[in-house]
Amino acid sequence: MDKKKKRISAAGLLITIGIVYGDIGTSPLYVMKSIVTGNGGIANVDRELILGSISLIFWTVTLLTTVKYVMIALRATNRGEGGIFALYALVRKRAKWLVMPALIGGAALLADGTLTPAVTVTTSIEGLKNMHFGSHVPVPNQNAVIIITIAILLVLFSIQMLGTSSIGKAFGPIMFVWFTFLGVIGLYNMANDWSIIEALNPIWAVKILFSPSNKAGIFILGSIFLATTGAEALYSDVGHVGKGNIRGSWPYVFLCLSLNYLGQGVWILQNQHYQTNGGELNPFFEAVPGNLRLFAIILATVAAIIASQALITGSFTLVSEASGLKFLPRMNINYPTTKHGQIYIPSVNKMICVATIAIVIFFRTSEHMEAAYGLSITVTMLMTTLLLFEYLGSKHHPLILRLCFLLAFGFIEGMFLISSLTKFMHGGYVTVLIAGFIGVIMFIWYFGNKVRDKHEGAHSYVRLDEYTDMLTDLSHDDDYPTYATNLVYMAKVKYNKFIKREIMYSILDKRPKRAQAYWFVTVNITNEPFTARYAVNTFGTKNVINVQLYLGFKKQTSVNIYLRQIVHDLIKDGTIEAQPQEYTTTPGRKVGDFSFVIVNEVVSPLTRLKGFEKVMLKARVWLQNLSSNPASWFGLEYTDTVVEEVPLILGKPRHNLHIKRVAPRDYSNLKNKEFE
Repeated sequence: MDKKKKRISAAGLLITIGIVYGDIGTSPLYVMKSIVTGNGGIANVDRELILGSISLIFWTVTLLTTVKYVMIALRATNRGEGGIFALYALVRKRAKWLVMPALIGGAALLADGTLTPAVTVTTSIEGLKNMHFGSHVPVPNQNAVIIITIAILLVLFSIQMLGTSSIGKAFGPIMFVWFTFLGVIGLYNMANDWSIIEALNPIWAVKILFSPSNKAGIFILGSIFLATTGAEALYSDVGHVGKGNIRGSWPYVFLCLSLNYLGQGVWILQNQHYQTNGGELNPFFEAVPGNLRLFAIILATVAAIIASQALITGSFTLVSEASGLKFLPRMNINYPTTKHGQIYIPSVNKMICVATIAIVIFFRTSEHMEAAYGLSITVTMLMTTLLLFEYLGSKHHPLILRLCFLLAFGFIEGMFLISSLTKFMHGGYVTVLIAGFIGVIMFIWYFGNKVRDKHEGAHSYVRLDEYTDMLTDLSHDDDYPTYATNLVYMAKVKYNKFIKREIMYSILDKRPKRAQAYWFVTVNITNEPFTARYAVNTFGTKNVINVQLYLGFKKQTSVNIYLRQIVHDLIKDGTIEAQPQEYTTTPGRKVGDFSFVIVNEVVSPLTRLKGFEKVMLKARVWLQNLSSNPASWFGLEYTDTVVEEVPLILGKPRHNLHIKRVAPRDYSNLKNKEFE
């Protein structure tokens, strides 16, 4: 892990506030609003409900966010990276079944990332609805809210390519002002009734669940849970800022949030006969003094944009980790900065953008979005608890302590899940469907790879050094036309000698490809940003070369450019033969043409797998061929590149395929018998 990440600094704390706490930090915009609405409006609430609700919020954030995530989960990082997939990577060797909590939790968290930007930005813009600026009303109706929300989201997703460091530096000071504003407004309202502090007594939290003052009953927890939905994103974002900076900044963030919830509670109790001017009641905005209302709305809107950032950056990290664990196909990953943990995945950014805008159009109002919000993230939290139980076991904590952890947090999160199930019919099914779609893809990719690995075995690989004589003979065989001067296969060569059988099949069996030099190139991405090294093994020949490229994550993967330089180097020192070109626009050119081949597999009819295994293998190969063009992974989009399909044959035939030959004189008798 980067030493700078471990060091707590003022700049690090500010960046952390800018990119980690957006989701939790904007919860005051809609949590109290959801609680009041769920109990029939402000006229139907009483002091017991407000004290109990704030107590539930305070202790939920204390237990789930502070204790579980900040104090415990942040210990479970994999090379500095956090999130449910990093946690799974730490414990996967303890039991095979742990893959299921990881798949379910990861899919649910990625699905939740599409709803968070929609609900936070929409809620903020709704604060402007029907607000008069002189004689003008810039946001007169919900259609205007939707248009402005979509425009803001489009800008947000378009700046992701800048990287979280640049975004964090810009957002950090704003979010610091936001949290300070939350605390100040909370204190301003608390000054009217300091007795609200008694809400911090956990007895109120227990009593309200069974009190007649709470008309929602146990299902009030569905609204309470909205206060801590960003905890999982906090854990996922640790790789961007470091655990020290999160732990150093969280106390201030938590204090400001608590003060604001207490202040909203005071305002609600003192304004139970309050009437809105045609808009929806939102205690957060109403608790702000009138002369600061516009400033509050603008600041809340910016904070809502930043809130979306936490889930987006967390989604990039999750997808990157999922690819590394073979849960998802490989994707193009960009590194906007020199820090390995800060990434940008264009395809994921586009998908989340489309899904988020679709959700805004589908739900239309923040009230409808709140009704659907939080269901999928409760599932993720439960799955994280299961994995943390195993992680604590790997660190040799006593079983009794581990069981206490599992039962305590499993019970709390189980209650939240039960209360959130009511959201399914109110729009929660949307995130469930998205999570299901993502989960199916991950399930197919993971178990498809397992089936393939199980049946491939040693026969799927051949020793490259056993074919060097054959390749040398082919390169000098004038009976075959020259396919290319340099024939390049992008193929992982294991232990400098083992290569997939289908690579040799492509060269020798389909139609022998004659070339002056056969190149087998493996690209290895290092954790250093600007590494640029290579190693070669020619197996004692002049025309069979295994190249191991070692490239930093910030280096462009332009294999054709690097390979041309390597050819020059090897010709110069006599490792390979010169390749003078008679017909060229470049006088004295010594390097010939290149043809790149990328092998894609298709399931052969000869593959003899049954049932589940056959379905998983076919689906996995289909997903592989449907994903982005492999040429783009190696920077070969504008080169002479061929993506070639070769048959994938797994499993032993159920019977021998054999046909019997008959003599011509027997043919007529056979024909009469067989076709009568």
